[in-house]
Amino acid sequence: MTQSPEGLLRITRRLDVVGEWSGKVFGFLIIPLILGLVYEVIARYVFNRPTFWAHDVGFMLYGSHFMLGAGYTLLHKGHIRTDFFYGRWPARRQAMLDAALYLFFFFPGMVLFFLAGWDAASHSWIIRERSEASAWRPPIYPFKTVMPVTAALLFIQGISEFLKSVYALRTGRWP
Repeated sequence: MTQSPEGLLRITRRLDVVGEWSGKVFGFLIIPLILGLVYEVIARYVFNRPTFWAHDVGFMLYGSHFMLGAGYTLLHKGHIRTDFFYGRWPARRQAMLDAALYLFFFFPGMVLFFLAGWDAASHSWIIRERSEASAWRPPIYPFKTVMPVTAALLFIQGISEFLKSVYALRTGRWP
């Protein structure tokens, strides 16, 4: 069964809601990150009492913020692209290249990233893994869960972007 171009756009809009929603929700991770860093700076330089937890919390929050925003960034075309030639091509040629790259590189890469992330996260949850980087030894299994969640969000957004390429192939214009 083939989808009409309008049907493809309806599907992409639904998938894009996931990317938009997740980007806005996970964007709020910046708030505890900033609060933790401000607290550390004040504790260290005003009271001469540095914390033992700020580095670990900052590392995990920044890493999570960065990774979980990747699908949102893909939705808004924010990833690096070298478009010296690409920008001059007609929409159908761009779409053909994008569709091929999503099929042969992006989707297989995301599947491998998800499987590796799932394996690392599930093992970490089983053993209740803790960080060895500091004396505080915070649990890192929630942080490792970010990897498969990121892969899933990127995969969902990748489907939308692939379908947009199919739309552009059919119509000769980008949605």
